[in-house]
Amino acid sequence: MTKTFTIALLGNPNCGKSSLFNQLTGLRQKVGNFPGVTVDKKVGKLVLGNRQEVSIIDFPGTYSFYPTSIDERIVVQSLSNPNDENYPDAVVYVADVTKLEKHLLLLTQLRDLGLPLVLALNMSDVAEQQGLEVSTELLRKGLGVPVVMLSGRTGAGVDDLKRLLEEMIAKPGSYKASSPFFSMSGQEKALADAARAIVPGANTYQGLLIAHHYEWLPFLSEAQRALLKDTSEEHGFVSLSSQVGETMQRFDRFTPVVKSALKSGDSEEKGITERLDAVLTHRFFGPLIFFGLMLLVFQAIFAWAGTPMEWIETFFTFVGDQVREILPAGWFTDLLTDGIIAGLGGVLVFIPQITILFLLIAILEEVGYMARAAFMFDQVMQSFGLNGRSIVALVSGGACAIPAIMSTRTIGNWKERLITILVTPFISCSARIPVYTVLVGFVVPPRTVLGIFNMQGLAFMGLYLLGIVSALGAAYIFKLILKTREQSFLMLELPEYRVPVVRNVGLTVWEKVQSFVVEAGKIILGVSIILWFLASYGPPGEMAAAETEALSAAEQLQLDETETDNLVASRKIEASFAGHIGKAVEPVIRPLGYDWKIGIALITSFAAREVFVGTMATIYSIGSADDEFTVRERMAQERNPLTGEPVYNLATALSLLLFYVFAMQCMSTVAVVKRETKSWKWPAIQFAFMTGLAYLSALLAYQLLS
Repeated sequence: MTKTFTIALLGNPNCGKSSLFNQLTGLRQKVGNFPGVTVDKKVGKLVLGNRQEVSIIDFPGTYSFYPTSIDERIVVQSLSNPNDENYPDAVVYVADVTKLEKHLLLLTQLRDLGLPLVLALNMSDVAEQQGLEVSTELLRKGLGVPVVMLSGRTGAGVDDLKRLLEEMIAKPGSYKASSPFFSMSGQEKALADAARAIVPGANTYQGLLIAHHYEWLPFLSEAQRALLKDTSEEHGFVSLSSQVGETMQRFDRFTPVVKSALKSGDSEEKGITERLDAVLTHRFFGPLIFFGLMLLVFQAIFAWAGTPMEWIETFFTFVGDQVREILPAGWFTDLLTDGIIAGLGGVLVFIPQITILFLLIAILEEVGYMARAAFMFDQVMQSFGLNGRSIVALVSGGACAIPAIMSTRTIGNWKERLITILVTPFISCSARIPVYTVLVGFVVPPRTVLGIFNMQGLAFMGLYLLGIVSALGAAYIFKLILKTREQSFLMLELPEYRVPVVRNVGLTVWEKVQSFVVEAGKIILGVSIILWFLASYGPPGEMAAAETEALSAAEQLQLDETETDNLVASRKIEASFAGHIGKAVEPVIRPLGYDWKIGIALITSFAAREVFVGTMATIYSIGSADDEFTVRERMAQERNPLTGEPVYNLATALSLLLFYVFAMQCMSTVAVVKRETKSWKWPAIQFAFMTGLAYLSALLAYQLLS
């Protein structure tokens, strides 16, 4: 079987590489991960004009072969080892032509690997607007690399690149450098040769890279590392000095080439960017504008997602009702309607929120604003172990933690990304609102303060602020606990402001939504079926006995059909496995002021926090859970059978509120954390930490107030 020709797509961050990848592959792409790490690997298929299919790997954005993040290490380990599974047959290097000098360091390093190489000068449309004149012929001669001008945003010049790729595949030798760009010292050459002897097929520059990075390169054995360490010491090799010398030599060689090949024209584009940055990144106005934009995003998610979410819920309710009418009553019908169909609805109902958030974030990213937001907040976030980019996830978490956690993919430093993922669920999301609505009334009276502020509204705000403070506090704790050798850098190149391209935005949104539905959806659906089973079945004979007793009681009380159905549902859930679990956990939650009924709600609301209201409605025989005030009124009537006191007094209600502020009662979030961290370890730690904090807070509140 003929091996598919593989092309690596490489470039600095913000060079427009992903836009070009989308132009080349369209929807013919899949997202995996590089071996042993959680860095996404996007692979796409490209069919050339001669009908040849090639595979394109979109490598993470990289500044040089001297890495400062996990993303950059992936590039180095893949390209320094010719035996790596991701080692390409050729490279397309994408550079922003408007910032060409800054982007050529990595190009010249790639050139020395001896791979067929093409330089794709991106942002040709922006260069034209800026009046920038580019001589591709002078660049080709000076750099020794074929050059093509294009725009990944508009697609201009992409066909020229495809024709160049056809030629390169047919005659790869003519696209390889005839001589190295970097001239090594005798010491470096000797060390590189020693490293080459260890890794079969490596060329001289790859040997030098191995000598620089032997301490962490995963394909080396401990014996090989020890050998390279001894060899380095023998030659008196100092890695940092060698790196600085190499970098300076490369810049000295390509800087004159760039100056001769590029001529700046008169343009107002840079002036406009500078004037906008003076306001948008201002010490005072910048944060205000950012929070204003995030408030608009937040409001858009609430305003725009509500109706389509209702449509999805209505659709799945309709489908479930139709299935019940068509199929005979029985366990299979119940599984299909209450388990599988309801579980699918539980997955797809999040699509509007995810779509809207990533649509708006993708637009802000395309415009060039999000890099500036990360720059503004980086210093503050760093003190809590976070990153400037974390601010987007934390603000987005106010709508829903699921898309907020997915948005952390833009954080390059793994430790900072992990901490952001771990603390984002502390931010009060929209799913907590029904729970807060029911419980706040037991804690705070509906009074007006200073004539304009509603006390319950202030309590809502207090709960949200408590979530924010908790997130930052937890982040600081994780910063102290989590140890990593990876240093924290926020290396940002602020792009020019641009008009977003619909195609790029659409493909970004499609990728995020598809990833959520396929990956997280499988876990959500499985847990939904388990919860359905626990609430629908019980020990042999107990469910039937509970139904008989409920029907007898309904007959004595002369209840109507709806009230009878509600009473039967209430008794059956008490007799179900979920009810037994609720009673089993009652000794654990009793110190918090909770009974077995609240225990059931805690268990079922793990599917989603708002399920708490529906469970309370079922247990207390309320026909509909849509009216939170009806649920609250019925809960207010509940009395402790031993003391005759109200179950939902100040102590219990405040205890429950604190529990839901801190607890990770959302299986969807657990699923997404597993998806993003590629491990069950971190969601388990996160769940234990948040549940422990929730329990201790609720315990303290109840014991002090009861």
